[in-house]
Amino acid sequence: MTVPFGVAAGSAALSGDLTVPSDALGVVAFAHGSGSSRHSPRNVAVARSLQDRRLATLLFDLLSEDEERYDAATGELRFDIGLLADRLVTAVDQLREDTTTRNLPIGLFGASTGAAAALVAASRRPEAVRAVVSRGGRPDLAGDALTEVECATLLVVGGSDTQVLRLNEQAAHRLAGPHALEIVPGATHLFEEPGALEQVAELAGTWFTRQLTG
Repeated sequence: MTVPFGVAAGSAALSGDLTVPSDALGVVAFAHGSGSSRHSPRNVAVARSLQDRRLATLLFDLLSEDEERYDAATGELRFDIGLLADRLVTAVDQLREDTTTRNLPIGLFGASTGAAAALVAASRRPEAVRAVVSRGGRPDLAGDALTEVECATLLVVGGSDTQVLRLNEQAAHRLAGPHALEIVPGATHLFEEPGALEQVAELAGTWFTRQLTG
């Protein structure tokens, strides 16, 4: 069942969609990437795969409609990791209070700059966030927060996304908690190659299932 799930981040009212299987084992909040929204077809596809594994999902907009228009013109807000992380922390706090999810362990799935926001949020809520998965992410943008991330973190990068792969390798060495780097052979940044996104979904589903239910 999917229901609206608004995230009240200061003066910004952010729209979200919460899907909770009847026998949910955990809940995963998504932090979308640069210039994207909760309607990102790639994140929606991964979310559906997680739902099939009995994981609830929260897809929500990190920016308000006015902010999205401003960001489309300037490209500024998508790189404001502090702002995005603040909003993801708010979403985590609301999931911990909501009657349908408050007893579920929480994971975060971040793409592109959203991955940095997910890692910063995890460092701020170590008692709540049990796992993070980054898809083609920029964990390097999390800065010093990397050394404070205690939860299990999976970095998934396309084999042909060479610059981002190098940044992920460097960031992995700074992570404080258990972590792994998985490379999808031949995939580019958006995992548009046949079967590439399905590999991401499989890796993420296995990671979240193990970390949230273990």
